Formats: sequence, C-alpha cells, structure tokens
Amino acid sequence: MSTVELDPARTGRPSLTVPDGPRHARVHGVGGYRPERVVTNEEICQYIDSSDEWIRQRSGIVTRRFAREDESVIDMAEAAARDAIANAGVDPSQIGVVLMATVTHPFQTPAAAPLLAVRLGIQDPAAFDISAACAGYCYGISLANDIVRAGTADYVLVVGVEKLSDFTDKHDRGTAFIFGDGAGAAVVGVSDFPGIGPTVWGSDGENWDKIQQREGWTDMRPRMEDPDGGDPLQWPNFAMQGQSVFRWAVYSMAPVVRKALEVAGLGADDLDVFVPHQANMRITDAMIKELKLPAHVPVARDIAETGNTSAASVPLATARMLDEGEAPHGGLSLQMGFGAGLVYAAQVIVLP
Repeated sequence: MSTVELDPARTGRPSLTVPDGPRHARVHGVGGYRPERVVTNEEICQYIDSSDEWIRQRSGIVTRRFAREDESVIDMAEAAARDAIANAGVDPSQIGVVLMATVTHPFQTPAAAPLLAVRLGIQDPAAFDISAACAGYCYGISLANDIVRAGTADYVLVVGVEKLSDFTDKHDRGTAFIFGDGAGAAVVGVSDFPGIGPTVWGSDGENWDKIQQREGWTDMRPRMEDPDGGDPLQWPNFAMQGQSVFRWAVYSMAPVVRKALEVAGLGADDLDVFVPHQANMRITDAMIKELKLPAHVPVARDIAETGNTSAASVPLATARMLDEGEAPHGGLSLQMGFGAGLVYAAQVIVLP
C-alpha cells in the first residue's frame, strides 16, 4: 500500500492510501450445474406446431434441462458455485465479493447474491445481482477483473444462473424450444500473470424490443386487483424477434469479437478455444465464418444438449469443455455473450 497525493492543491490535507498499483487477475476455477430433468424436442412439440427436425435445423437444440418446480436460481447457483470454489482451491472465507448474473430471480428485492453468500458461508461480502441477460456472466468477469486488479478484493465469485422455464410461454412457437435452465460459476482472483484481457462491451438500446419481457410487473397490478376484468392472470414471459436477433448477432457481434482479440494482442490462430454465448447453433456457425476462425480451434456447442441458458451458457460450456478435455487447462479462451438490452461483452481469458 502507498499514500498518493491526488492534487497539489490539497497540500497539507490528508491523502488517500491506495494499493500500490494494478495487480493481475485470472480465473482460478469454474463450475457448472445442470438440472436433472432432460426435456426433448418431442416434449416441447406437444405444445407448439413444430417437429424435432425443424428445431434441430433452426437452432441445433436436441434437448435442454428444466429445473424442478421447487428448485430456485439460488439452489442452482449454490451447486455451481461450490463446484467452482472447489476447483479454484480457495476457501469461501477468502471471497470478498459475490456477483450474480441473472434475469430470472423472481424478486425485485432482495437480490439473489446476498442469499447465495449465506448458503456458501461467505461472511459479509459485497453482494449484488447483474441484469445483463445473456451477456451477464461476461459482464461479471469484467467487473471481477477490475475489482481484483484495483485491490478491492482478492477473490470474487461470479455466477451466471437462469431458470428460464419460469418465464417461457410453452405455447409460443418462437421461443418455447430455445430456453433451458442451469448455472455456471467462476472464481476470479489475484494472479502472478495477466489472466483476463480487456473487455469489449457495450449496448444497442435502440433495439431494446428485440428481446423483452412481455409485461412489466406494474402491468399485472390491474389484473391482480380486478381478476374478472381482463385476461386470466399469468406470469410474464419473454418474447424475441428471432430473425432480427440473428442478423444483429452475426453481423454486429463479429466485429466485437475481433476487437476483443485485438485489444488482447492476439490473433485467431493464438486461441485454444472459442466459447460464444449458446444462443443458436446457426449463429455460432455464421460467426465462425465471419471471423474466419481456424479449423483447429474448438468451438463450444453446448446448446445441443442444454439449450439457451442465458447468463449461464458461457460458464456451463467452459466447464464442460474443460471436464471433457476439449479445452486445455491454461489455454486461451475467447468468450462472449450477447442478449436482451441489447447488450454484449467479450474478453479473452486464460483457462484455469
């Protein structure tokens, strides 16, 4: 620690004590949790006019996981977090910040993160939720990197978790087959080498309506007060303009990913793995083509068995690739997320 005089005009005034300088940070461990229930395309097609063949062709999804009715985002986050903490080899007492990326915690307040911290036995951490939809985990990694590098905390737990089955209209042909449930987590902490590259992130708020919750919570109030005066009361669901999102993701996100490589001082040939948000297999294939990604670089295709799990998709896919030996420990991974907002974030990390 050192004392720094911030402004010559403050001579004679007390000065702030701050960390000696930016530290390095890296991901020390990742973990994931997939609910037990496997939901096939045939089951989805009981409620929509579609087929297994059509769903596979349009999205690449074969199955997805749904949580139990009594299983919450905090339950799933706990399982993934315990896995990540064990893989990182740290004690929960070392964690100073808990970041929870989710848009499906069904309470406006309190946030899910403080409740998760209690479950994990983490004493008095800073704890808050991030609402950045499918980009939430990558937003969390960026925040955790800055927190560790600035010396605010030595270790940060980042969790991406969604229970999208609660917010999906099973009769909506455009979205019913896409979403699944799950949780992924990472522990970011102090490192003796650079382990997380600069994040390229941003938003395109003009396209906010391309993915959205159909109704606000306040829109439900009149129906709650007068249930006989309108449509039957039902939970708000998510809606998406699929073709518009597809075009935006392919043509707007490829430059973002290229920029993330550039600011990290790397080329596509330097990568050991590419982990894009698991939104749609066709989006992934188109992005690979736009990026001219070398054939030797493995690409995450977790969506085939897990569906689109929003904030959980990148850490879930990363954990699977590490566990199955498809991604090398210590290798370079380009990861990116994009979704409702519309928001996006990409960075290169060294895999734990």
